[in-house]
Amino acid sequence: MVLVRPQLGENIGKAARAMANFGLAEMRLVTPRDGWPNPSAGPAAAGADFIIHKAQVFESTADAVADCAHVFASTVRKRGVTKPVLTPEEAADAIHGETGKSAILFGPERSGLETQDVALARSILTVPIDPDFGSLNLAQAVVLCAYEWSKRRGLAQPPKEDLLPPGPQEELDGLIAHLEHMLEPKGYFLPPSRAESTRRTLRGVLTKPGWNHLELRTLRGVLSSLERNRLSD
Repeated sequence: MVLVRPQLGENIGKAARAMANFGLAEMRLVTPRDGWPNPSAGPAAAGADFIIHKAQVFESTADAVADCAHVFASTVRKRGVTKPVLTPEEAADAIHGETGKSAILFGPERSGLETQDVALARSILTVPIDPDFGSLNLAQAVVLCAYEWSKRRGLAQPPKEDLLPPGPQEELDGLIAHLEHMLEPKGYFLPPSRAESTRRTLRGVLTKPGWNHLELRTLRGVLSSLERNRLSD
């Protein structure tokens, strides 16, 4: 990831954080506006300090990509340059499908890449975005590209929470009977001609979530508490 003339240290740090989220570690900087290192980058990196500490600084974009076989310029404007235009997904496919080092260029926060920067790239990388609001934060742009790249590396998904199975039918029936017992004196099942349909609908509503046994017991406890309070009144 090559940040060309980045303006704020905070944005460099946030870009480093985005890279670390998706397994990227090599950041290159082209003449950062406020110099380098920048004390504002570390806190914004939120633990991705290993990326900003190893970040290389170059005097020109050409120097920053001199050893790269494939260069992609992220921009929403072609700036008069005729090149293939790829989405982040297509760019990720190209990067993983070819040998040699690849670089993605990101321009300054305020103005984006200049024509001479885009001219160094083989392809333009553009995110499908609302034309009425086409401004992406630098770190957001890095996230989108890094995410698409990471999908082809098979990064491990966060472990899913082990879910308890639905509780036994007798516990669900007990909950439904308990609730019906409380609703009966309130006239909930009137008129009698609609009582059977109303009971079926109530059962359907309570059956659909697939409560586990802990949830069923909790709900029974809620009903019992409400029932006690009603009797004490």
